[in-house]
Amino acid sequence: MNTAATKEELAQILDQALQDVTERTAGVRLRQGDQPLGEDLCTVHITFDRGFDTSLTLCADTSLLARMARNSFHEDAVTPEDVEEFSKEYFNVLCGKIVGAMFRATQVSAHFGTPVFYHGRYEPEGQEAQFILTYSDEEREGAQLIHHVPSAREDRVAAAE
Repeated sequence: MNTAATKEELAQILDQALQDVTERTAGVRLRQGDQPLGEDLCTVHITFDRGFDTSLTLCADTSLLARMARNSFHEDAVTPEDVEEFSKEYFNVLCGKIVGAMFRATQVSAHFGTPVFYHGRYEPEGQEAQFILTYSDEEREGAQLIHHVPSAREDRVAAAE
């Protein structure tokens, strides 16, 4: 994703996909803003293993993911396991929508791995954030969608080998 589209085009594709999928699957309207995330966070991460040499991370307030899971499952309460399962499936759907939009924009066929869930904030090794899209909802809960590219240091090490 880092060379097939401009950074601005990619950010627009990611933003549109995240807003659409979140509202459709969880009934939550996220809008870009500068609301800082809280301290109780969860992260879902995927790596593109074909088509693009990048990865995506969604870091969100646990309370936001729990509310999204409750809405999606039509339940009054969810367990931490429910939140994890919902988060992985939600991110899988989101990344599928992104891959489809990227294919239409670039004609590059991409594939991503299985989403991995983490409690807290996760930073992938050997990668750096190319950009971060920050969101909040009507309840002032937040999320960040982070597009990672190989770090410049990693590129130099690989080139030297």
